[in-house]
Amino acid sequence: MRKQKKKARRAKIAILGAGESGVGAAVLAKKNLDNVFVSDIGEIKSKYKNILNKYKIEWEENKHNEEKILSVDLIIKSPGIPDTSKMIRLAIEKKIKIISEIEFAYKYTNAKTICITGSNGKTTTALLIYHILKNVGLKVGLAGNIGHSFAMQVANNNFDYYVIELSSFQLDNMYDFRADIALLLNISPDHLDRYDNDFNKYIESKFRIIQNQTKNDFFIYNPDDKNIKNWIKNKKINSTKLQVSLENKLVKGAFLEDNKVVINIENKKFNMFTDSLTIKGKHNTSNSMFAALSAKLVNIRNESIRESLSDFKGVEHRLEEFISVRGIDFINDSKATNINSTWYALESMEDNVVLILGGVDKGNDYSILYDLVKSKVKVIVCLSKDCLKIKKAFGKIVPIYKVSSMDEAVKTSYNFAKDGDTVLLSPACASFDFFENYEDRGNQFKSAVLNL
Repeated sequence: MRKQKKKARRAKIAILGAGESGVGAAVLAKKNLDNVFVSDIGEIKSKYKNILNKYKIEWEENKHNEEKILSVDLIIKSPGIPDTSKMIRLAIEKKIKIISEIEFAYKYTNAKTICITGSNGKTTTALLIYHILKNVGLKVGLAGNIGHSFAMQVANNNFDYYVIELSSFQLDNMYDFRADIALLLNISPDHLDRYDNDFNKYIESKFRIIQNQTKNDFFIYNPDDKNIKNWIKNKKINSTKLQVSLENKLVKGAFLEDNKVVINIENKKFNMFTDSLTIKGKHNTSNSMFAALSAKLVNIRNESIRESLSDFKGVEHRLEEFISVRGIDFINDSKATNINSTWYALESMEDNVVLILGGVDKGNDYSILYDLVKSKVKVIVCLSKDCLKIKKAFGKIVPIYKVSSMDEAVKTSYNFAKDGDTVLLSPACASFDFFENYEDRGNQFKSAVLNL
């Protein structure tokens, strides 16, 4: 265990954003410091207002009190707030320190941290690791981009481990945080609108997961990913490096051999037939290998790892095999908010796919999907306010039909599908044109299918 870090001095703190992370940070701050103020430019949900009121935390909604916010020592901001927002720009000008909820909460725990980032597979891998640790009775919390607020759990629980899914937005405002075990699954273009359309800036953000690591920590990465492989050549890495590969046999790390997952790290060995994994597809095999390797590093027995990997139920909205209607399979992959996720989804499909695609484009390069669409997709149903880019990418190889609601998308897909076909919702885009979030999009998809 790390030594307990010293608490920060009493300070005036403003928390921007009153969602899960902001309210959790507010509660932790209130328990340790004075002068905590929460501000949200939008309306705060009732459940979060109730928590703030319970802890007697001052808050405001539908505005930012600039004078009050700019008088503080520290700002903790929601990961959804970009640095280009007015309030953040003003705070930067005044040289007020700005950190994330994860960075703040880290100062108040000595638990071991297993941290996962990447463009795709973060949630599945985080849930797998949490599932394994939870099944053997360890005191473990699930936090970050999934689960409950890290700060709220630090305030109210005494866990020995935290499994933390980290987005690039969260990593951007983390400075002293150190991961005991850091996992970098893959890197493909995503959220480039937040990084000046500069892929290198996005890659640099992902690599922040290994900042502050020492020789006693572990960095697990995917050498099959050319972006990771090339970046590592120019990085000084202090931690112990371990690899997970689907393509090559490794001297040390996790790899495939004779239809088996094999782990070999010094005196810790593990193997398991891929047929026994409950979640299918090459990408999920990789996720399972990352999870198993992490579990070995915290000394989980092989039998327990196998048991957990063979009874894991998967992630809602991620290649969720929802239902079959008159021989047509409907698969909910609403969590596919980027091109790479949709590539993985199509790669795991047979032919005769009716693909529901589209949403808020984040600088997508659809050419990556061209060969898979040509070989497997019979129709694209474009659920988006603007389908021009999708029509330009695929209009010469498949019919494309524009729709403006999920009900219309599902009915149109159903009309084009036949017995034995698959209707796949895998949008490759963010959801904010017609939906609250990808969960809302996936739930509306499932509701529309049930209403056929």
